[in-house]
Amino acid sequence: MTEHYYSKKPSTASDRREIQVNLRGTALRFVTDSGVFSKQDLDFGSRLLIETMDIAETDEVLDVGCGYGPIGLAAATLATRGRVTMVDINERAVELSRENAKRNGITGVEIMQSDLFERLGDRTFTKILTNPPIRAGKQVVHQIFEQAWHHLVKGGQLWIVIQKKQGAPSALAKLEALFETVREADKDKGYRIYCATK
Repeated sequence: MTEHYYSKKPSTASDRREIQVNLRGTALRFVTDSGVFSKQDLDFGSRLLIETMDIAETDEVLDVGCGYGPIGLAAATLATRGRVTMVDINERAVELSRENAKRNGITGVEIMQSDLFERLGDRTFTKILTNPPIRAGKQVVHQIFEQAWHHLVKGGQLWIVIQKKQGAPSALAKLEALFETVREADKDKGYRIYCATK
């Protein structure tokens, strides 16, 4: 079976590297590794989502499929009086996210290994962020949208990034079927940022 970045326990040999990025006015350093999504550098879609997402300082945020942590940790620099929870099925990604939180002195984050929303019980959030695992298939991506709706407070928002050629039209249709309002918050280089409000 081919291994993907959404494998539970990556068996690919470790090949750690460090990258430095400036996100929302904050310089952050991340350790990445093989077996996680976009290990070479911060991918364009995640960067666009980070630069576009609207995070208030008191928000309770969930990052679904956090990888090595750029989206959730960037959110934590904005939600300074709130809390950020980060989940990923990938054990190596979770360890990297924890390490990257420490490395950047970011507190107020909870990082756990979870298959999507599995370990979150009935917890709710004001904002849910995701760069969904497109390669896991449309069913998984749409499942994230459905479960996000249940884990958002009334008036809460799901922020997602998706490429037009990788299913943006069907993602938009699914979001519009679930949420009260959906808007395209930004678009660039074939990527779409959607904000869906419950």
